Amino acid sequence: MSPSVLGMTKELVLAQIQSGTLLPEDMQEALGRIYQNLMTLKSREEAERPVPAADTPRVLVDWRTSITRHTITCLECGRTFKQLSYRHLRQHDLDARSYRAKFGIPETQPLSARATAAKRRRIAAEVRPWEKSPMYLKAQQAKAATDKKSRRKKATRKG
Repeated sequence: MSPSVLGMTKELVLAQIQSGTLLPEDMQEALGRIYQNLMTLKSREEAERPVPAADTPRVLVDWRTSITRHTITCLECGRTFKQLSYRHLRQHDLDARSYRAKFGIPETQPLSARATAAKRRRIAAEVRPWEKSPMYLKAQQAKAATDKKSRRKKATRKG
């Protein structure tokens, strides 16, 4: 909660008295002057404050137009990127799942430019990182063992 104007005035005057820049005899005049200045600043600030977003209807944006070949536009702030990172979405108190849900984007749609997504798919197809995972290697060993057993059974049936 923000401090009241009167509380801020009191703190400012006390700080001036403690620092020696204001004599205690001049306190009454300083209180009135500082209070008046703070009230003026507060009224200016309130006059410049924009209308809350809840009062203005939100324009529905088609998420497909935000994704182009080389950029993706954040539908929250309008900035463009090659991909919407977790770090950027946190600035809007969102994550990828909630961002997609908020704007009706399918879960399978990458939050990156088309060229960036294509490059990642191409690299993944070349590197094939799933083949290096322990689960994949274990499954391949199990498959090789069952293939070996089935070849033995076929050989014994023929012979």
